[in-house]
Amino acid sequence: MHKIGRYTRLTLLLLSMTTMMSNVAIVTMLPHLKNHFTDVADIEFLSRMMITLPSLAIALLAPFIGHLVYKAGKYISAVAGLVLFSAAGSAGLYLQTIEELLISRFLLGIAIGILMIVTTSLIGDYFKGEARHKYMGIQSLFISMGGVFFVIGGGYLSDIDWRYPFGIYLIGIVLLPFAIRFLEETGAHKEEDEEVDLNANIFKIYLLAFALMLVFYILPTQMPFLIVNHFGASGTLTGAIIAIAFVSNGLGALTFARLKKHFSFAAVYITGMAIISVGFVLIGLVRDVRLFFFTSSIMGFGGGILMTNISAWMLSLVHHTKRVKSSGYLTSSLFLGQFFSPIVSHPVVSYFGVQHFFVVMGVSLGSIVLFAGIYKKLKER
Repeated sequence: MHKIGRYTRLTLLLLSMTTMMSNVAIVTMLPHLKNHFTDVADIEFLSRMMITLPSLAIALLAPFIGHLVYKAGKYISAVAGLVLFSAAGSAGLYLQTIEELLISRFLLGIAIGILMIVTTSLIGDYFKGEARHKYMGIQSLFISMGGVFFVIGGGYLSDIDWRYPFGIYLIGIVLLPFAIRFLEETGAHKEEDEEVDLNANIFKIYLLAFALMLVFYILPTQMPFLIVNHFGASGTLTGAIIAIAFVSNGLGALTFARLKKHFSFAAVYITGMAIISVGFVLIGLVRDVRLFFFTSSIMGFGGGILMTNISAWMLSLVHHTKRVKSSGYLTSSLFLGQFFSPIVSHPVVSYFGVQHFFVVMGVSLGSIVLFAGIYKKLKER
């Protein structure tokens, strides 16, 4: 296990804040796009693509990005990723057409992919066993804190002007000196890793990661349209509701280490999905907008458990020399799920309506989780 200083640990946590949830900085701005691009056909669908196009870039390119990170080194990759993150993310402040905006979002996805692969593989290098589980819980908490910052900041700024939320991505420039000063490179060093089956088939982890984000990313891609269009809430209130979900996401992440002491990775995954299914149903039953603070928190808590669990599960199965490559494929799977989430859910939303859609999703997911739990119990006998 590579020994690192506290400032290096903190820098790694700060970098994590720019990864999984940074897409949602502009989420409360999306309903306003149709008022600006009045002559663009299918603007509601294209506005959702603003969130998921970075996910497509990562899904398609993450394995290739992982190869580049391995060749260039994690230190250089982190610095380059932060520069691209700020440049591409903030481009919406001045770009004029929807096509230009979508291209900038694709480039943002490449930056997020670099940063996510670097942070995941470095955690694998620096920590092992229970220490890794605890640190990954803290990492997920920081990711959730980043989500809170991005969503609340974006919600407030979107009420002033739809372009202003893009300025939040300039935080990458603020973090750049930390990465340059404190981030430590690690090589293919020999370490005493936990005993694992090096021939284990981790493709199931990639499939479960895809399913996780396919389900969880319904929260930031569909909730704003439900809250703003059906309940007439402001961008600030919408951002606050989703931010509370991210706070709960962090609490769920911290809970993971305790759950893992008593249950297997598979059992923790099933538990997290069950919590999310309950959250879906309750969201669909809400009649007072203030209740979304409670219902979205349930989904956030379950998502925090799941996202920490899936990364730790992957790291427990792969050899230390394969962490960058495996992190690339895991990142690809997670963001492929993000990209397809609104595409898969859009026809269901169109048919049932956005609020009834949440009930349908909750019941369907709950049924799948129930059968999975029964199958797991029978298999263990």
